[in-house]
Amino acid sequence: MDFASFIGIISGIALIVSAIFLGSSDFSIFINIPGIMIVIGGTIAATLLTFQFKDTMAALRAMFIVFAQDKQDPQAMIATMLQLTKIARREGLVALSRVEADSPFLKRALGMASDASDEEYIRNTLQADIDSLKMRHFVVQDVFKKMGTYAPAFGMLGTLIGLIQMLSQLDDPETIGPSMAVALLTTFYGSLLATVIFNPIAGKLKARTILEIQTLEIIRDGTVSLLGSNNYLAVYERLSSYIPAHQRKPAGIGGGE
Repeated sequence: MDFASFIGIISGIALIVSAIFLGSSDFSIFINIPGIMIVIGGTIAATLLTFQFKDTMAALRAMFIVFAQDKQDPQAMIATMLQLTKIARREGLVALSRVEADSPFLKRALGMASDASDEEYIRNTLQADIDSLKMRHFVVQDVFKKMGTYAPAFGMLGTLIGLIQMLSQLDDPETIGPSMAVALLTTFYGSLLATVIFNPIAGKLKARTILEIQTLEIIRDGTVSLLGSNNYLAVYERLSSYIPAHQRKPAGIGGGE
């Protein structure tokens, strides 16, 4: 589990709930079923109207990725490509086809390299895969960004409905205070969903996409490097440029053997 995401959402909800209990002992005043229906139902309806159904479902499935342990590690992928450099140097490019790889992208790249495909063809093909992944992930992130916009908007819409109902009963002054509180609850619901759930999820998915793209670009450039040169240090210098200088691990001793 990604504890940063888990701690973030739990602490955010806990702080809001604590503030509610510290200010009032009656938690029931923050519960309004019509307001919840307006905000959640309206947000879902507007999202389905904006995106295709399959994209919306993909976004909902992506929510679980936020709490999953991050498995993308550019440093580890650089180390893998350096090991492949050793194999290509000792046994030739054909040996790369026998390498077991968990990543389908890496497996495809090694297959093209072992077939002695043209360097430009490999680069363009892998780049097309990366661009396609960017687009798919962008749509998923955009779903949550739009939901983060729609939720406060429907919250305000619910507040306007409540105000209209309140103003229609001005002949009874005692109902103004409670009616105003109920009217403002929908704005509270919309802001809560946007700031605690939708926008943070969109941001975390974007960060994971950046890391995944960085890893795929390392595979792309590493594979192209295998075709042009099997020099261990040359491959290391090229791939390590993806990592900040203060975070780079040494190339290792005996890497070019």
